[in-house]
Amino acid sequence: MKHLKQMYAALLMTVFTMPALSADALAPPPGMQELFEFGADGVQIYTCKMKDEAHLAQGFAYAFDGPEAVLFDADGKQAGTHGKGPAWTLGDGSSVTGEVLAKQPSPQPGAIPWLLLKVKSHAGAGKLDAVEFVRRIDTDGGAEPADGCGQSQFGTTVRVPYSAKYQFFGK
Repeated sequence: MKHLKQMYAALLMTVFTMPALSADALAPPPGMQELFEFGADGVQIYTCKMKDEAHLAQGFAYAFDGPEAVLFDADGKQAGTHGKGPAWTLGDGSSVTGEVLAKQPSPQPGAIPWLLLKVKSHAGAGKLDAVEFVRRIDTDGGAEPADGCGQSQFGTTVRVPYSAKYQFFGK
C-alpha cells in the first residue's frame, strides 16, 4: 500500500509539473494579430521509401509527401485548399507558401504536430496578401502509419485522414 501511495504521488507531481500544450507555445512574433482562421479536412500523404538509399539493409519507412485538404470558413463553406509546399490557396486566387519555424506534439494521440510557419512567398491578389504567419493547431489524425512499411510496400502511398485548424496572422 505504501508503494502504491508513492507511485500515485509521483504520478500527480508529473502531471502538475508537465508543461501544458497550447497554441500560445507557438505564438507568432509580437505585433502580429490573427486575421482569420479556417478548419481543414483532408489527408496527409506518406510514401514508403528506403530509410537510407545507400544502405538497403537499413530498411524502409514512410516518408511524408504532403497534405491534401479543403479549407472551410466558420459557416462550413469551402474557402480554399491546402497542399504540398506547404501552400494555402483561397477561392479569390491568393496563395501563400510557408516554412516551419516551430512545432510541438499534438495532445491528441495519433495526430500530426501543431506548427508555426512563416510565410516565404505570396502569389495572386486577395485575402492572403497580408498574411505573414500560419499556425496549425487542434489536429486530429494524420500521423504516419505506426506499423511502418517493408520492401513489399516500397513506393506505395498511404493517405491518412486528418483535420486541423489553420490560423492566419499579419499586421
